[in-house]
Amino acid sequence: MNKLRSPTIIDVAREAGVSKSAVSRALLGQGDVSPETLERVLAAADLLGYVPNAMARGLVSQRTMTLGVVLRDSTTQFYGYLQAAMQRRAAKFGYEVVSVTGVDDLTVEDAQKALRSLIALRVDGLIVSSAQLPGEDLVRYAQRVPIVVAGRAEYAEGIVSVHCDEEDGGGQIAEHVVKLGHRNVAVLLMSSDESPNGYTRGQAMIRTLEASGVTVHVMELDAYRAPVGLAVMKTLADPAITALMCPSDITMVNVLEELRVQGIPIPGRLSVTGYDAFGTLAAPFFGFTSFRLPVEEIGTTAIDRVIELIEAGVTSEKRTAIPGVLVPGRTAAPPRR
Repeated sequence: MNKLRSPTIIDVAREAGVSKSAVSRALLGQGDVSPETLERVLAAADLLGYVPNAMARGLVSQRTMTLGVVLRDSTTQFYGYLQAAMQRRAAKFGYEVVSVTGVDDLTVEDAQKALRSLIALRVDGLIVSSAQLPGEDLVRYAQRVPIVVAGRAEYAEGIVSVHCDEEDGGGQIAEHVVKLGHRNVAVLLMSSDESPNGYTRGQAMIRTLEASGVTVHVMELDAYRAPVGLAVMKTLADPAITALMCPSDITMVNVLEELRVQGIPIPGRLSVTGYDAFGTLAAPFFGFTSFRLPVEEIGTTAIDRVIELIEAGVTSEKRTAIPGVLVPGRTAAPPRR
């Protein structure tokens, strides 16, 4: 079977009854093209199923109007909501988004390969949301294409970042626990290598609790999907502990399930807090005590920053820390006396 030939700009010109240069100007939005000619060109392109070659268009305009996005884990809702926010914002500026996502997790090698592949596609800018890819690895690519890190603070030279103010978030939810009257609190602390954000917010929780005279019991998690059974058992083994603070809502759900299986009433015996509060888990039905991560604002601002770099060569702010909001719920209450 013969493969059908893709229509070219010459075919569009013939169908519309105009010159090739008129078609080029009309599709690129350049030069003086009458409304009638534009309408004929667009109608012909639609009829023939003509799709402009982004690579060729980029050679002419020096822009492909595409942004590359690298996301750590497509199975974690944060990255899905972040990608949706970025796509909506990019579309308003006329940009398309091409993304590469990990499944379960994106290794350093996979992330580096994704960066090289997106650069080869001549994207105008890159947004990276992967805790596994250190800023030092991004610096050499930043010399070739504008790069913004979304979701974590990045301090490498020449790299712009947009992230939640984790210090403020961890402090706010810890203050809430203190105000409820808890004086012995367990904190699940994420490894800094596994999750820089989780580690930062956890350390902020610990500092705030200790500054208020609370006895803090730190329990380390090696991974954000690590089993929580051992941490729960250690918490329950000490009757003085009345609250357990988790680094994410997903971790909190696992903790709550473990407590349900053991028949431990929440918050009667133990108050539990999370962190994220967006998407399905933020529904009032669950009533989680948590802290809302500003994922929509992070995605929108990341797009703004990378477009500033593309179009002006500079950005209005190198590091943008966006505040979140405390979400009181039914999973945390004053300790039972």
